[in-house]
Amino acid sequence: MEQREKREGWHSGLGFILAAAGSAIGLGNIWRFPYITGQHGGGAFVLIYLLCVALIGLPVMLCEIALGRHTGRNPVGAFRRLNPDSCRLAHLFGAGMTLCGLLALFMRSWGWGGLFILIGVLIFKYRWTLVGVMGVVAGFVILSFYSVVAGWTIGYVFKAATGQLAFETVDVAKESFGAFITHPGWAILCHFLFMALCVAVVCRGIQGGIEKVSKVLMPLLFMILLALIVRGLTLPGAMAGVRYYLSPNFKLITPQCILVAVGLAFFSLSLGMGAMITYGSYVAKEQNLFKSAMAIVGLDVLVAFLAGLAIFPAVFALGFQPDQGSGLAFQALPAVFHHMPLGAAWAFLFFLLLLVAALTSGISLLEVVTAYWVDERRWSRRKATLVFGGCIFALGCLCAVSVANWNHIKPVEQALATLFGGVKDSFFVTMETMADWMLALGGLLIALFVGWVWGVRRAVDEIRQGSDNFADVHLWSVMAGLKDDPSHNSDMHVFTLASLWGVFVRFICPVAIVIAFLNTIGWLELKGPEAKPAAVEQVADEPVADESASAIRNESHESM
Repeated sequence: MEQREKREGWHSGLGFILAAAGSAIGLGNIWRFPYITGQHGGGAFVLIYLLCVALIGLPVMLCEIALGRHTGRNPVGAFRRLNPDSCRLAHLFGAGMTLCGLLALFMRSWGWGGLFILIGVLIFKYRWTLVGVMGVVAGFVILSFYSVVAGWTIGYVFKAATGQLAFETVDVAKESFGAFITHPGWAILCHFLFMALCVAVVCRGIQGGIEKVSKVLMPLLFMILLALIVRGLTLPGAMAGVRYYLSPNFKLITPQCILVAVGLAFFSLSLGMGAMITYGSYVAKEQNLFKSAMAIVGLDVLVAFLAGLAIFPAVFALGFQPDQGSGLAFQALPAVFHHMPLGAAWAFLFFLLLLVAALTSGISLLEVVTAYWVDERRWSRRKATLVFGGCIFALGCLCAVSVANWNHIKPVEQALATLFGGVKDSFFVTMETMADWMLALGGLLIALFVGWVWGVRRAVDEIRQGSDNFADVHLWSVMAGLKDDPSHNSDMHVFTLASLWGVFVRFICPVAIVIAFLNTIGWLELKGPEAKPAAVEQVADEPVADESASAIRNESHESM
């Protein structure tokens, strides 16, 4: 039997919940969710998003946490331990990838052909362990560009503290932002500072580092957010922003809008990259995983919802256009804060809020990579964190200097163009696109593995430890408040939380993720009649800012 050293664990259940919620809560919760909500029907989109989180995000999150706690390992170790000696489903995936590779070679697409064949061979050799490897690689890749965006928040915290965000108009703010993120020196310096913060926390371990910092940062995040909400709601004309944000407009709810909600719900919870498997591996057996997962999801949704109440009342109260897209935080809001009393102080608090959200997510991404080298390669935590924090920083430097274009790394562009054909977007966007694909595939494969390979019954046995009601009490009894009434309990329970969860994990979640993934890569578009939000029409007389410069073309990085 494998002998292992005793691993660290969370000091308390609250510590795990706050750390895992911090992993899920990121930059996108603060500004992308509010903007997309306003664009896609306001309150109607909020309802759809909540349904997607409950029906898609929560089941997959529970899969990941159960895998982690059962194995006590990082994503690679978890799948390696549960990997069957032979699996037809894995062989089917391997055969499919190999066939795709041969077809690509036949079409003279040498790069894609070779990549698909390599993946197919690796699937045949390692089977489901490859899913764990993909999670670790995804964490590495995501943090390389996520830390660049997070570095921008450090720069803007400094700018706000020194009074450099006094912009009269959005156009002036946009020009300043473009100059800032395309300046290699500033971009790399801020990227380095953010990575240094992540490394410093992860080096200190689970209890002394991640848990301790999460117990400070998460309450701080809520305090700042509530302060911004109170300030925004007390401005004259703020209720127009509340109506824009929450008024249901079901005319804007289309099939494409639902796919957007599915993708946003899935990616905003940090699923598919092994972070929840890693954090789950430190959870004690007596902890209630189902309640913990619900608390994590609830905190993530709450922050996203409150962010809208902090942003849109202030935007409307001061007469600015709300539909700024990905430029809302760094381009429109600085101009908004400039026109508020004590605007510099509120700008400082807002960008500090962004930094806190980014840091809690960045820590979890680095922990995914670190845990693999500590568990599987027997490295010390300090060595693994420093080495791979440095590697991530090096890759991120390429992202930092190529936000707008490939001018600073032409050889990389030429190499990729030779292997995979023409390269349209910058290196930054290329990396985030690859990460999006890996997350979607990771979430799909995790659901399939738990539902069809490891088995729902074994997963439920793991979840049952600390959560008897999940599998042993009839669902209707739980919902009716009669779970402890002997007359409503029996030896046979068909419709329990566990049975409902199993149906979603085996069938509904995989189908929904596949559809969302096809939409993400552009193979499936379900467009309906487009309509402009009523609130936007009401402010149509306000000057509308142009689309952001090519330096900010990407939007999906905000979903972390």
